[in-house]
Amino acid sequence: MAEENGVEAEMTATYTARIRQKGQFTLPKEVQKALHVKEGDTIRFNIHDNGAVVMEGLVEIPADQRWFWTPEWQAGEREAEDQIAAGGGKVFHDLDDMFKYLNRER
Repeated sequence: MAEENGVEAEMTATYTARIRQKGQFTLPKEVQKALHVKEGDTIRFNIHDNGAVVMEGLVEIPADQRWFWTPEWQAGEREAEDQIAAGGGKVFHDLDDMFKYLNRER
């Protein structure tokens, strides 16, 4: 059992990769899927005192899109998703209908 961030986890699979020149290797597809990474993403290696190495996939967010991932914005996204799931909201098939509805609601 390994512990990362205070959470114990059971090992569910084992995969191997051969190290090539310059320390390069190819991550098996199953490992890429488990890390939620694709070509161009970054992987962090956390080295522990006992010699264990834990990998985690990182996705870089462009600076001009960072606002979307703030806790405040994400809270609003979750609230909107909950409202939609509860049947809230109205569907419009064109912009004219939407603006007519909004003008009536004012």
